[in-house]
Amino acid sequence: MMSTKAQILKRTRKQRKGSVRLGVIADTHGLFDEAIPYHFSGVDYIVHAGDIGDRSILRKLEAIAPVMAVSGNVDGYERSGYPSERIIELEGRHIGLRHVLFEGGKLTNQGRAFLERERPDVCIFGHTHRPRAEWFGSTLLFNPGSAGPKRFALPRALGIMLISEGRVSGRHIALANRAAKPRSNKLPRKGLGKRIVARRARGEEPNVY
Repeated sequence: MMSTKAQILKRTRKQRKGSVRLGVIADTHGLFDEAIPYHFSGVDYIVHAGDIGDRSILRKLEAIAPVMAVSGNVDGYERSGYPSERIIELEGRHIGLRHVLFEGGKLTNQGRAFLERERPDVCIFGHTHRPRAEWFGSTLLFNPGSAGPKRFALPRALGIMLISEGRVSGRHIALANRAAKPRSNKLPRKGLGKRIVARRARGEEPNVY
């Protein structure tokens, strides 16, 4: 099977040379948490790893930053108008997107075939609703967790990834058990936004992989 042609993304105006910030989200299932714009403030792109649930989710994300998405099983895969898998290239790094990579705690045959065929530097996936970061050979596998309705005891979460000077870092952001409702533009906690901006200005990003 031939490799998927990589979509090469150009640097946005606000993006620093050699550095890309990604907002990573999956399994929204038609729910848009009003905390998302706060957590994704300043990202260059947003990646949705499937089970979108409603096109309005992508429209709201596009109001924050350009969006790349793949479809999931609840989206009807290609019938939704979005591919089931894709490759994008950012700052020379190949990033794979695929909704189902693991099933029942195990790498699926189709997921393994995708990784071995494409050999991406990073593969972003969803489906399990479990925040996860681990290696498959030289590929970093990153699941942001589910930003949709809470399911059983699984946490709700988002992800942020940074590609800078050839290094890839990622971290998970915990969301409240219940999605935030529309409200004023006040920060969730006093001074938190300033601390985040200060850390980003210093180039600090935890969990470097």
